[in-house]
Amino acid sequence: MTEARRRQEIEEAVRAGEKALISLRAARSQLESARKWGVWDMIGGGLISSMIKHSRIDDASAYLESAKMDLKIFQRELKDISDFSELGIDIGGVLSFADLFLDGIVADWMVQRKIDEARRQVDGGIVKVELLVGKLKAQKEV
Repeated sequence: MTEARRRQEIEEAVRAGEKALISLRAARSQLESARKWGVWDMIGGGLISSMIKHSRIDDASAYLESAKMDLKIFQRELKDISDFSELGIDIGGVLSFADLFLDGIVADWMVQRKIDEARRQVDGGIVKVELLVGKLKAQKEV
């Protein structure tokens, strides 16, 4: 692979990684909002707080689906660069429990746990992608 071609492949991978980061950060923001609304819901926020929480979970799920597609593209771009190993990030989906119908502390607690798990996975994904994008940018400068 020529040096010019390698730089082009690195640039394509950087763009793909940055696009994935946008989706991941948007998902994290929605998960954080859902977490806050979930706390309010658990201390007696009622139907409105539960509806807002689930709306935020749905929004986060949509961003996570975009992030999965973006990460697959990023992974494919990384494979085009011979000295970068495969990207292994398990984002997973955010499950929305029906605590509107199962309203109680147990259901609310389960939703909070899933939100926290998803947020931790997204945070880990962001760190990994940021690290790889940083390494790619450093390679491009060489």
